[in-house]
Amino acid sequence: MASSLLLSTSPCLHRLAVLRFPSKPSRNSSPTLSESFFLLKTNPSKSLRLIGRVYARGTSFGGTGGGENTSEDAFVGEDSAAFQLEKQSLVSWVYFSAILGVVLFALNVLWIDPSTGFGKAFVDAVSGISESHEVVMLVLIFIFALVHSGLASLRDAGEKVVGERAYRVLFAGISLPLAVSTIVYFINHRYDGAQLWQVQGVSGIHELVWILNFISFFFLYPSTFNLLEVAAVDKPKMHLWETGIMRITRHPQMVGQVIWCLAHTLWIGNSVAVAASAGLIAHHLFGVWNGDRRLAIRYGEAFEALKNRTSVVPFTAVLEGRQKLPKDYHKEFIRLPYFTITVLTLGAYFAHPLMQASSFQLHW
Repeated sequence: MASSLLLSTSPCLHRLAVLRFPSKPSRNSSPTLSESFFLLKTNPSKSLRLIGRVYARGTSFGGTGGGENTSEDAFVGEDSAAFQLEKQSLVSWVYFSAILGVVLFALNVLWIDPSTGFGKAFVDAVSGISESHEVVMLVLIFIFALVHSGLASLRDAGEKVVGERAYRVLFAGISLPLAVSTIVYFINHRYDGAQLWQVQGVSGIHELVWILNFISFFFLYPSTFNLLEVAAVDKPKMHLWETGIMRITRHPQMVGQVIWCLAHTLWIGNSVAVAASAGLIAHHLFGVWNGDRRLAIRYGEAFEALKNRTSVVPFTAVLEGRQKLPKDYHKEFIRLPYFTITVLTLGAYFAHPLMQASSFQLHW
C-alpha cells in the first residue's frame, strides 16, 4: 500500500517519458509523429486521419522498439514508458534531484517530525472520530481520495489560473502529506482488527502474495514514469497513452491497486485490511469514471477512438478483437522505466522492516 498510494499522488511520484510537442506543425512536408501529436493536442477531432497517415508510413514511437500497429485503426495516443537517453538533459535531472530533496525535507519538517510537523495532530484528530480502527482507516482514505480526485477534477480550471507547474506543486503539496498519513496509519494498525481468517502458515500463500504484489506494480499508470513532469521540471501534461500496459487495460492503476489489495487482504486476513482495501478500491473505481470523463473532455473524438479499442477489465478488448497485440508486444515493456520498477519493487519488499520500524516511531 505504501508504494502504491504514494505513486498515485502524482499520478501518484512519476514520469520519465516526455513527448515534446513542436511550436507548430510543419507545412512543407509530411507530418512527423510529434507534429501529429501536436495536432491531436490542439485539435483532436480533426487529427485522427493525419495520425493514421503517419502510422501508415510505419513510423514507430520514438525509435524505442514499440510494435507495429496491427489494428486497422490508426493510433491516436502516445507511446507508454518510452525513454530515450540521448534526449535527456543533465540539467533537468539535477533540478529534479534538488526538488526531490527539498520536497522530502519540507515533508519531514512540516508533517512527519512530531516536534515541528502537523501530521500527528491530523491523525489524532481523525482518530478522535471513532475508536474503531476500521472507521478511522476509511476516513483517512476518504479524505485523501476527496482531495486527490477533487484537485485532479479541477486541473483544467486551476491550470488556467496559476499555470501547469504551479498547479502540480499545489496538487502534490496537499496530496503527499495525506498519503503519508494514510500509509503510516495502515502500517501501524494493520493487525489491530478482528481476525477473519489466518492463512499465513498455509504452504504457497506467501509465494502467491509475493507474486501478486510484484505484478501489481507493473500496472502503474504510464504517467507514473514521467518523473520530470511530476516534479514540474518539465511542464506537466495530461497524456493520452495507448501502447504497453494500456493495450491490456485502459486503467492499469486501478487494476494494480485491486491486485495489491487482494494480496494484502489475503495475507493479513482481518477487518482493518478489508476496510483499507474497500476504501482504496472504491477510490480507484471512481477514478475510472473520472479519468475517462476528463480525457473525453480534453481529447474528444481521439479519446473515443482509443476507448473503442481498449477496455477497463484486463484483456477484454483483446478477447473481443477490438485490440490486436503486435507480434513484438514484449518490446513495449523492455524499457528502462519497467526495469526501474522491477528494482524498486524488489527493494520495497526487502525494505518492509525499515518502513514498519519508521512508522512505529511516529505513534500515529
